[in-house]
Amino acid sequence: MNTTLKLTPPAVGEIWTGQGGIYAGIVPARNGAEAYHLVIGEELGRFEWGPYEVEAPSISLSDGKANTLVMLEANDEYPAAKAAAAHQADGHTDFYLPAAAELYEAWLNLGDKGWGWVWSSSQRSANSAFFLLFADGSQGGNVKSHVLPIRPVRRLPI
Repeated sequence: MNTTLKLTPPAVGEIWTGQGGIYAGIVPARNGAEAYHLVIGEELGRFEWGPYEVEAPSISLSDGKANTLVMLEANDEYPAAKAAAAHQADGHTDFYLPAAAELYEAWLNLGDKGWGWVWSSSQRSANSAFFLLFADGSQGGNVKSHVLPIRPVRRLPI
């Protein structure tokens, strides 16, 4: 017997009641991972990404959950990932710092929400990490020691 509960999301851009944030649409299947619903939480403040001139363990451009987990194992060196993972909303504690592709997918679905720059969990180099500008969807790299806002996300199966 299938005990998996099928969730019915609201319209993209609406608060998903009981799920901790705004429904940001479906992240398509890629790199062997299944597609999933993405929920994006409130802005938690501005944080440094992590140590400058250090190769981070977060190498995925598409899997923020995996990035966040390996960053948390690095002994509090990654403030943005730590803050995202500590976030709780509507009883959920499975938030993480989204990867660059997840942020871009959210922007494709949500458009300009007036949120400005947002850190991703994806490293660009030993000196910089990817960010996304929600005003126009542009992505780039910023020095890891700079402070930028973060928006934690969580995923739900389709």
